[in-house]
Amino acid sequence: MAKNSRKHSRSFKRHGSRFKARHRAAAILFEAEIRDLDPVAIIEDRINLSKIDTVLSAPVPAYTQQIVAGVAEQLDRIDEIISAHLAEEWTLERIPAVDRAILRVGLWEMLFNEELDAPIVVVEAVELASYLSTDQSPAYINALLDAVVRNIDDVVAGKPATEEIFPEVDAEGPEALLSATDISVEFDDDFNLDTEIASDVADAELIDGVENDSEDITTMSYTYNESAERD
Repeated sequence: MAKNSRKHSRSFKRHGSRFKARHRAAAILFEAEIRDLDPVAIIEDRINLSKIDTVLSAPVPAYTQQIVAGVAEQLDRIDEIISAHLAEEWTLERIPAVDRAILRVGLWEMLFNEELDAPIVVVEAVELASYLSTDQSPAYINALLDAVVRNIDDVVAGKPATEEIFPEVDAEGPEALLSATDISVEFDDDFNLDTEIASDVADAELIDGVENDSEDITTMSYTYNESAERD
């Protein structure tokens, strides 16, 4: 499932600041769930670290902060909507953790950010999934969010979902499901990552043969088992 790091480093630069803020928000939400931490507290830690000259930590975009705080506040409602749109044999806990993070970002933007059109939110969430998750994830994330868009009035009113999505991820049992949560967006070996940040989610700058423009890409490369060992 590992992505081609150089390919993604090159294509990542074409995205605007808002996409990169979503990318960072999804990474922080993922980290918070895996480590059982408050995502807002992680944001505060990253902000404090970014103010220390001797620590490598990119500033946290304002929109990243807004997304993370919004998802934390509306988490129960967002998760209810995700669960309602999954097929009966699937549960929220069964889909890959990174997909939960991406869906949470997308649904918060769709339902609680009036500045954005819902179709744009769907496209951006699918693009995030193509960077961060399994090859199968973009399709079902697109289907789930599209179902919400088509029934947005009922969703807002709290009515039962009329469409159910079956996530066609490569998972046939518990071990396969856990392995589907691995994220392997690799960074260049010669980039000096601060060990405190890189222990779980590292902020790596784009240095793939291009001039450093201080834009960051969030790197995640650990599994449930690895994170449990560190904790």
